[in-house]
Amino acid sequence: MRSPLFAAVCLSLCSSLAVAAEVGDTLKAVELQASDDTNQVIPDFGKKVIALFYTDADVSDMNDPLADAIKAKEFDKPFYRGLGVANLQDSKAPNFLIRSIVKGKVEKYKSTILLDPNLTLATAWGFGDCNNQSVVVIIGADKKVKYIHKGPVKGAAEIEGVVKLIESLVAEMRVAAQPEAPTPAAEPVPAPVPTP
Repeated sequence: MRSPLFAAVCLSLCSSLAVAAEVGDTLKAVELQASDDTNQVIPDFGKKVIALFYTDADVSDMNDPLADAIKAKEFDKPFYRGLGVANLQDSKAPNFLIRSIVKGKVEKYKSTILLDPNLTLATAWGFGDCNNQSVVVIIGADKKVKYIHKGPVKGAAEIEGVVKLIESLVAEMRVAAQPEAPTPAAEPVPAPVPTP
């Protein structure tokens, strides 16, 4: 007979594996901390394509090559949002220093960066251990994961693949937002001409 402790460990392990975000999963909105210490739900979640970078502040530059490639495309703001989330819990740096780094990134990328002081997002979306890690998630307007990668996104081919994915998702939204062309009215059938 197995001990209750063994059962609890197995249940905990199975439940943590079950919540890990994978491509195709639908995510739930999460409330995080804005840089002004107010709480904020992830902006435009379920409304736009989102490229979300969840990064331990100790390795804040890990995925800058990907972020730079995305920024260079200047995606349409009505359909796309770039977003960073700073993992404060795992960082060795003091929060005031992290906030300073966050302000620099906001200026560089002209995007929103939220703060996660207690692994709220990592837990909700099942990122697992994020110490010294960066997690990149591309989320569609349908709230589904389109791409997820933990660690540095390496190589020009993978970076280009992520950028092309965002391009295609934004293009789909742009097409869906176009008003449908009105169907031309049917030509009226001429009345029969009476014969004399």
